[in-house]
Amino acid sequence: MAKIPKNPEEIFVEITSDYRKIFGEELLSIILYGSGAGEDYVPGKSDINFLITLTDRGIEGLDRVLETVGRWRKRNVAIPLFMTREYLAGSQDAYPIEFLNMKRVYKVVSGEDLLAPLAFDPHHVRLQLERELRGKLLHLRSGYLQTDGKTRKIRELIAASLTAFVSLFSALLYLKNLDIPNGKRDIIAAAGRAFGVDADVFLKCEEIRGKTDRFSSAEVQAVFRNYLREVGRLCEQIDHMDV
Repeated sequence: MAKIPKNPEEIFVEITSDYRKIFGEELLSIILYGSGAGEDYVPGKSDINFLITLTDRGIEGLDRVLETVGRWRKRNVAIPLFMTREYLAGSQDAYPIEFLNMKRVYKVVSGEDLLAPLAFDPHHVRLQLERELRGKLLHLRSGYLQTDGKTRKIRELIAASLTAFVSLFSALLYLKNLDIPNGKRDIIAAAGRAFGVDADVFLKCEEIRGKTDRFSSAEVQAVFRNYLREVGRLCEQIDHMDV
């Protein structure tokens, strides 16, 4: 049985060796990002996420990593994001939220720190936020109609959708030049204060996602209605926000 890391740092040497053997000088950087680089990592539950940057020649040889990627997946290491330096630099306007959150919590495992130079135009961040929030609202509405009103399915819908909102809240705080806390609950609370939305609704959703709540069926229904309302309010705010 594959050994699940208790701490992602314990696999840094091994995973660097694996990819260095495959790519050699074509390997520019390995960076750990996400919960594994911060305080939210839970062994056996959290994925371990790596950004691996290659040369143009290296990126053309991804067939060489199939066996290695499959072996590491058995140890809760997610399929890495493979990019070139040029792709990374050119994606700041298209995916600012993803790279903003990646840059917020990361550790350089090997090679160059290619995240440090990244900067994000607030207009690009605001535009992606509006697109993402409106998309999430539509998804929640259509997803609810597929639940048949069953509490178990509503819980699953809340759990599946909430994780993305933590990244969006981080981007909202960035737009107001506010410090972004480390913990999920702290991020939710800070965004609630900054944008005048009911953070308690999202915190209840986090309890449902983490299966730590004791809400009745009626209470879950009420949480979901309020969830929809607050996401709608965020859509309106970001639509009229000047940056």
